[in-house]
Amino acid sequence: MKIRGVPENVETAETTDAGTRPAARPGGRNARVRSQILAATTELVARNGVAGLRYEEIAELAGVNKNSVYRNWPDRAELVSDALLQYAEDSAPLRDSGNLRRDLVDFLMVFSERLSSSIGRALSQAAIASPGNTDLDEAVRVAYDQRLDTARRRFDSAVDKGEIPPVDSYFLTELLSGPVYLYINRRRHPFTREVAEKIVDVVLAGIHATTP
Repeated sequence: MKIRGVPENVETAETTDAGTRPAARPGGRNARVRSQILAATTELVARNGVAGLRYEEIAELAGVNKNSVYRNWPDRAELVSDALLQYAEDSAPLRDSGNLRRDLVDFLMVFSERLSSSIGRALSQAAIASPGNTDLDEAVRVAYDQRLDTARRRFDSAVDKGEIPPVDSYFLTELLSGPVYLYINRRRHPFTREVAEKIVDVVLAGIHATTP
């Protein structure tokens, strides 16, 4: 199986004379190839776990030459970390439209969709099935830290605008995302926009009510 949209044996930029990794360009062929490699890595980690990850399989699934994978990510742990980081960013974008409630509801809806996808479920199961796997643990930690940093910036903006009082970003993120995990994992009821709105309303009301 090849990931569509990338021609066979597309090469990335060569390493520099000093042997360092080439810098990622914001656009162009190398950026597209890197994105396809990361997507293929995420799918294979979900399917086989980190221990079963092979560069040859990544290259085949991404539709690129194996050397392209090695040139961009000579370190497997860094490849896994970057792949899960991209997946996390795509899974839970927290925008700043100027309306915090709407942004949080949108965030929960996208988060629930990705969490309930086949890859999302497989990644969760891989993490649970591989306790103590340092590569996977570190990749998950980095991805979560990135998501938390994005949430912190959005909440800081809301505080500056007077939408919410000063708040612990980690605590607020856990309050919002925790119910989503329960809905998706228990599978008793569908996670709808109405549910997302109720979660956001309860959490925001609680923050305002408990602020001195």
